[in-house]
Amino acid sequence: MVTPLSWLAERIELGPRALRWGATAALVASVLIVLTGGVVRVTGSGLGCPTWPACSETEIIAPISADIHQVIEQTNRLLTGVLIVAVGWVIVAARLQRPRDRRITRLAWSQFWLVVANAVVGGLSVLAGLNPWIVAGHFLMAIALLTTTALTWHVVHRDPDAVIVTTPAARGLAWALAALTAVIVVVGTLVSGSGPHSGDSSDVPRMPFEWAGITVVHGVLGSLALVVALVLLALLRGPGARVPRLRVILFLVVVALQAVLGLVQALTHLPEALVALHLLGAALVWVGALRVLLDADTRLLRAGSSPYVQPERAAAR
Repeated sequence: MVTPLSWLAERIELGPRALRWGATAALVASVLIVLTGGVVRVTGSGLGCPTWPACSETEIIAPISADIHQVIEQTNRLLTGVLIVAVGWVIVAARLQRPRDRRITRLAWSQFWLVVANAVVGGLSVLAGLNPWIVAGHFLMAIALLTTTALTWHVVHRDPDAVIVTTPAARGLAWALAALTAVIVVVGTLVSGSGPHSGDSSDVPRMPFEWAGITVVHGVLGSLALVVALVLLALLRGPGARVPRLRVILFLVVVALQAVLGLVQALTHLPEALVALHLLGAALVWVGALRVLLDADTRLLRAGSSPYVQPERAAAR
């Protein structure tokens, strides 16, 4: 079946650079979505636009007003438009590559559908009066979107000639680190859902967890991630493990900074700015864990061709 993109692909070719720029734009926009969502939450702007998808009952996009909560919430929503443009760029650029890498096309379309799903969950959170469970789901959907944009970015930027050699033990530990980081992110939503920042200035019900206790669990899991990463670093030996070692070192730095930030915000009664930065840190930690896994276990990206590889190079190999 001929589609508009397939018809276009027969007539136009885009180079790998266009795909790399699109993947970078989508990754940056998905990180900014997490950050601005945190700003919405800590400033109590979650119901700055009380309806969805329009900002009010009469306006899809409300004019700039003196209501700072409306400005913040609407800015977060409008950023979704920027994300849609970036994702559309990736979809088109991936389809117009020669040779075509179907993995990139699938990842690009998964970004699109996750943007749609995230928007729907965000709308449900508004219609449900910022129910903390739906808000947590909204954040996890944003992390799922970030996963696809990070995977796409990694695939299109990787060096196909890089030689990476790791042991089965290191690969297994990289998987364990990624799984543990995912659990930390999920538990982090329980910490936020039990804390004072509800996303609105009204008295929104919180999750039925004792905040101090769930925070301790979150911190213990973070400390365990540091230990696992240190053990993984010790297992990555030899010149073939240089790239994954660098990824693990960067992951350790980001997690350590995130831990310090979390400790400071807990001891200073959760100032809004630090809470928003901690949410941003959660996104960066997750991206770091993904990149450790992708470079420690290169089997995940071994099948298929890469748009980075030019046709003549692929034939030579």
